[in-house]
Amino acid sequence: MVALGLLILRLVIGLTLAAHGAQKVFGWFGGPGMTGWTGAMNRMRIRPATPWAWMSALAELLGGIGLALGLLSPLPSAAIAGSMLVAMVIVHLPKGFFVTKGGYEFNLAILASVAALALTGPGAYSLDAALGIRFPEPVSVIVVTILVVAGVAVALLTRAPEPVVENKPQVT
Repeated sequence: MVALGLLILRLVIGLTLAAHGAQKVFGWFGGPGMTGWTGAMNRMRIRPATPWAWMSALAELLGGIGLALGLLSPLPSAAIAGSMLVAMVIVHLPKGFFVTKGGYEFNLAILASVAALALTGPGAYSLDAALGIRFPEPVSVIVVTILVVAGVAVALLTRAPEPVVENKPQVT
């Protein structure tokens, strides 16, 4: 039953994230496409916007597909976690918890799900199990966690500064 539970979790979370990535990469499902997503990254002051836009969109698309298939675990979880952490900090955290106000509850649920899958592995009904792929534990989870934290830190620390608003005296 555990293997079936992991399969359901992987499919729901993985395909949900893959759909979000497809919105960004291809403009499917009413998404912005890469032009719109790069513009959004610019508005979020993430620099350089184009490579970060591609990285985040592909993390969701390919990470979601990899998670759904149970392939190369825990790498898809790490890719998704990085994307969710940056989105939480930059966009959602200032808006509070609830998604109805733009908050971070959705991102937190995704983050908890991929963390759980990274720790448990993809289960018996996965491509990793079928192909005999197994990364060394706990080393692989520790290493990818350090890489995610480093990547998120770089993304956040390389943001452009807030634009300076000058108060010009009014002529009367």
